[in-house]
Amino acid sequence: MSASLPTAPLRLAALQTEAVPGDVADNALRAAELVSRATRLGARVAVLPELYLTAYDLPTIAGAPETCQIAADAAGHITDARLRALATAASEGAAVVLVGAAVRRPDGTLTNSVLAADPTGRITVVYDKQNLWHADEARLFTPGSRGGCVEVDGWRLGIGVCYDMSFPEHARAAAAAGAHAYVCLSAFATGNEHRAAVYLAARALENTVYTVFVNPVGGPADRPANGGSAIYGPDGSTLDRATAPRTATLMAELHPSAIAHVRGFLHMLAEYQTQHPSPAVRGAGAAHTVLSIL
Repeated sequence: MSASLPTAPLRLAALQTEAVPGDVADNALRAAELVSRATRLGARVAVLPELYLTAYDLPTIAGAPETCQIAADAAGHITDARLRALATAASEGAAVVLVGAAVRRPDGTLTNSVLAADPTGRITVVYDKQNLWHADEARLFTPGSRGGCVEVDGWRLGIGVCYDMSFPEHARAAAAAGAHAYVCLSAFATGNEHRAAVYLAARALENTVYTVFVNPVGGPADRPANGGSAIYGPDGSTLDRATAPRTATLMAELHPSAIAHVRGFLHMLAEYQTQHPSPAVRGAGAAHTVLSIL
């Protein structure tokens, strides 16, 4: 069943930027600078794109595992010196940073994952992409088996990665597990960004939650991205959108009153939960791992 609404607004920053293919250390430094600027503007949560720490460059990730992959222990904790600046930015800004990475697990599997750097400086894997994009991703990565949520100041943020948003069940499972927002770290190639605008406006409206699309610019020459990052309200309206293919910081203040207002006349989520009190949404991971950050 859904969690109660938060008691106060949450300021979130979507960080649209370029990553250098294969250069984890440089990308972490660039991310840390953007996070620091966002936290000075009051952001409590900052989100970067899919696989940002290497750029979305699958041949490089596959061909240079020693430089591109980030090791996690059995509990999902990360202790990689290349990410120290990012951890420091989260700590100094009292923020939670969500960033995409290629993660090597103790059992040898590789996952397309989302890391959370929290205000203590700890970095933890919080979600593994469940719906891999066709054969290229499926050959390289192992799909995740559970949904993921991060809870910040009473706000539960359901997490998706790019292609996940194409499946309505994925966002619905997060909303049914109590998410107030659905945050998608993405890497849509140039010419395909319009699909995300359709998907995430719909995911917001049908679940009466905020949705966030964070897409990069630049990247490998054979697969560049063109931005188009956006934040949508719980009625599907556009709150902010990047209008140019360059580095940009989108800011939105998420309000519990906006969710309450929309749910006052759109009852789809409540009616779904009445009909499915123990949701088992195929492919979406009805079981959710929740990381609570005070």
